[in-house]
Amino acid sequence: QVQLVESGGGLAQAGGSLRLSCAASGFTFSSYVMGWFRQAAGKEREFVGAISWSGRTTYYADSVKGRFTISRDNAKNMVYLQMGSLSPEDTAAYYCAASRTPYGIVVHSTEAYYYGQGTQVTVSS
Repeated sequence: QVQLVESGGGLAQAGGSLRLSCAASGFTFSSYVMGWFRQAAGKEREFVGAISWSGRTTYYADSVKGRFTISRDNAKNMVYLQMGSLSPEDTAAYYCAASRTPYGIVVHSTEAYYYGQGTQVTVSS
């Protein structure tokens, strides 16, 4: 049973930074693409970024490229999202995501992933 537990959300000021963490269990973590999605109030869930199962390759939405960094620690079953230069437009619930297929490629479709419960990030101007 896939379990993903996010932590690290909270309130940040514009221009600031936050680091989200996700603890994964219930599957062979090192074999799966991991990602982050977010959903702002009244909007659809959207792809933020993902990291290959090996950790060698990362992918980002254009809206966060250059500001956010995804990393993973396969020994600890953890994935991280370092967020910088935050703006109020980054305010959303952030969800850790695990691919539904092992050794897969990164896709942006929300249906391709399992999700955690989410953690709220609020950026004030």
